[in-house]
Amino acid sequence: MTTNTAPLALVAGGSSAAGTAVAAALVSAGLRVVTVGSDAGRIGAAAARTGGAVPLVCDLADPAAVSALAETVHRDHGAVSGLIHLVGGWRGGRDLAAQTDADWDFLHRSVLTTLRNTTRAFYDDVAASPAGRIAIVSSTAVTAPTPGDANYATIKAAAETWVRALAAGLDPDAGPAAVVLVVKALVDDAMRAAAPNRKFPGFTDVADLGQAVSGLFSTPAAQLNGARIVLNQKASSDH
Repeated sequence: MTTNTAPLALVAGGSSAAGTAVAAALVSAGLRVVTVGSDAGRIGAAAARTGGAVPLVCDLADPAAVSALAETVHRDHGAVSGLIHLVGGWRGGRDLAAQTDADWDFLHRSVLTTLRNTTRAFYDDVAASPAGRIAIVSSTAVTAPTPGDANYATIKAAAETWVRALAAGLDPDAGPAAVVLVVKALVDDAMRAAAPNRKFPGFTDVADLGQAVSGLFSTPAAQLNGARIVLNQKASSDH
């Protein structure tokens, strides 16, 4: 086990641009970071861009695999203070008829099952930590759903409910907190390069998400626990 006593954060879904940005921000803030993805090549490449995060491979939708992940993390790195859940994906359609069962199953597994598995595995760690933080990224679609994103908005609403349930079991006076961060959508440099004429209005840059997540660890838990925080929405021209 490492002798470094800095808080340990686990980023679930670390292979994406958002996962890379969040892990990099946490490393920059002085935390130890384990970043987890389902593909060894992708998570290794993402971790290499963070400045120090340790990559691990796990199918976070598999409860047994997540239990094994927890054993590995505890053995090699110690207890987890922060669990940042970024596993997701979007599926939608033009109308209610386009809300397919396949999309529902994908979203349920990717968003909700992975959240349930990871929080159950690491909740006791976070609850016992004076710097404990659980955070997810949700969507403005939860409060303004449409027939075209009914599957997605419903799953995200369920994820928010799960986090509020976690928050109800935490004692923020002792340090831990569970929080929901809300965006319209995320944007990164690769997306801008692929669509140079698009403005991405209202989107949140992944770098801003990273700073918001790292800032959770210096914000009093009483201000965060159970909160739903809509992040500043910046157009691509702001970066």
